[in-house]
Amino acid sequence: MVLATTNMAKNTLEVTIAARKLKIACPKGQESALLSAATEVDSRAELMSKSSAVTSTEQAVLMAALNLAHELATVKAKLAQEKVESKNKIKLLQSSFEQALQPINNKRA
Repeated sequence: MVLATTNMAKNTLEVTIAARKLKIACPKGQESALLSAATEVDSRAELMSKSSAVTSTEQAVLMAALNLAHELATVKAKLAQEKVESKNKIKLLQSSFEQALQPINNKRA
């Protein structure tokens, strides 16, 4: 369970993950994003702690973090591939437009 309290003077947010309280610096306007991230880590750590392979809270949190980092790397790689594919499609469209307009440009000359 994630519990949060905000200290406006220092702009920190206190969250509880795996029954441990953490005070985290948080830029203004990013509080909900931080709470969402803390909730995700907490729920994944809880799932890991229910696994028979995990023997401690620290191990559960580390496994949750490792899984999240792996998912992030996978999404970044997929996004990079999609970016390359999009650029290639744009080049192809641009080339097609140029070829389609070529007869029109030749008639004007």
